[in-house]
Amino acid sequence: MKILVTGANGQLGHDILLNLEARGIDGIPSDITEFDITQAAETEQFILDHQPNAVIHCAAYTAVDKAEDDIERCQLINVTGTENIARACQRINAKLVYVSTDYVFPGIGDTPYEINAPTGPLSIYGQTKLAGELAVQNALSRYFIVRTSWVFGKNGNNFVKTMLRLGKEREAVNVVCDQVGSPTYTVDLAKLLVDMALSEKYGVYHATNEGFCSWAEFATEIFHKAGLSTHVNYVTTDQYPARAHRPSNSRLSKARLTQAGFEKLPAWEDALSRYFVELKSKM
Repeated sequence: MKILVTGANGQLGHDILLNLEARGIDGIPSDITEFDITQAAETEQFILDHQPNAVIHCAAYTAVDKAEDDIERCQLINVTGTENIARACQRINAKLVYVSTDYVFPGIGDTPYEINAPTGPLSIYGQTKLAGELAVQNALSRYFIVRTSWVFGKNGNNFVKTMLRLGKEREAVNVVCDQVGSPTYTVDLAKLLVDMALSEKYGVYHATNEGFCSWAEFATEIFHKAGLSTHVNYVTTDQYPARAHRPSNSRLSKARLTQAGFEKLPAWEDALSRYFVELKSKM
């Protein structure tokens, strides 16, 4: 079994490769230095040369605010790049695991989105990720589309690291309290994505750590676990404007995981505790 991982230098790709290594599975790392996913011929040649049984596609344009002004580049990476990956997988009959996002939904209401809920992205990033989903579905039958949210891991920048830095610099921080979702630890998500790639249970899934919180509640728990006395000022989205629209409801239902026989990820608080252990062990 050979599994190719795009975006191998990112926080999720990094942990997928570690998971593959731990299982004795041949992981093929790839990033921009190996091939450019926006170039169809280059993408196809690399995948044809390596003949993976599956591709876990993590590479993406994820700068949500910047995407509002960098539309062409965002579309090129998230849509054209994904189309190129999907077509190459079709050529060699490889499975494809495509990592998507809660941003494909409009983020309204207060109930978890089911996998078949109407989409309606309100940002360029969300629109391009949804277009990537459609590209995968149009090209392949052996695919997994996995929507996730609020990802954090050791090998990259994320909300936890930002809060830890600010917590050491300031006595108080302003954090949005009216956007609710689920933090997701890359170590936990990586295991699930590999489990999927090894299976035949194709389709659309939602995958996050269990439980919901606001960004402000997440920050509060980060400071608590870090032993920092930094105060969190709970502010509304209107008080903290951003270039791109953020969903107020990022809750995702994981019912499909249970139906397919996959294990749900542990509670986000437990994941955060293990992440702190990982950070300390690597210092």
